[in-house]
Amino acid sequence: MPEQMTARPYVVLSAAMSVDGYLDDTSPERLRLSNAPDFDRVDQVRAESDAILIGANTMRRDNPRLLVNSDERRAQRIADGKSEYPLKVTVTASGDLSADLKFWHHGGDKLVVTVDSAVEKVRTTLGDLADVVSVGPDLDWGLVLDELGRRGVRQLMVEGGGTIHTQLMAQDLADEVHLAIAPLLVGQPEAARFLGPADYPGGSTARMQVLEVRAIDDVVLIRYAPKGRR
Repeated sequence: MPEQMTARPYVVLSAAMSVDGYLDDTSPERLRLSNAPDFDRVDQVRAESDAILIGANTMRRDNPRLLVNSDERRAQRIADGKSEYPLKVTVTASGDLSADLKFWHHGGDKLVVTVDSAVEKVRTTLGDLADVVSVGPDLDWGLVLDELGRRGVRQLMVEGGGTIHTQLMAQDLADEVHLAIAPLLVGQPEAARFLGPADYPGGSTARMQVLEVRAIDDVVLIRYAPKGRR
């Protein structure tokens, strides 16, 4: 019998950016783009997700804990038969990770998805701090999503960085995009951007479907469906 295909997760890209498209500035401190009500909205999406993914570069730069902060939302997850926290996932081709990062020491289960050449390096670095799996010789996002699907992840929230957002959008693997646009201008070409140059599906004239536009104090949330391009 052929192997039964496991459904890939519903992929939600989540980002806060300046009006001119930046995720951060070039200062050592993280640029606070969002506001308190929007951070609470993000907390809700995290609570609704089975896994949260960030890239290794974002982890090294921002050193986030990546938690569901609301006691009530965590309690609701448990009441719904889920783990208290979503699975936390990072992806690395180089295997350059530090065991000291906050990501490993807060929340519930952690998973590192890497490649054959780096898998032993990551396991040696992290020990029992995370499950480590390789998707083969190259970092293939389709295989990453297949692996998460096999682990029961139905909704995956991707919180960056720009390289990962770009790759998932270019490969038409994002089901939904949540963009929180902050009333700021960064104007620093070397700062991180939400999306970089890529050969995006449909080219420059393909229009995405808008699911929602909402003002959250001084931030504007726009939800797009990338696969609804026309």
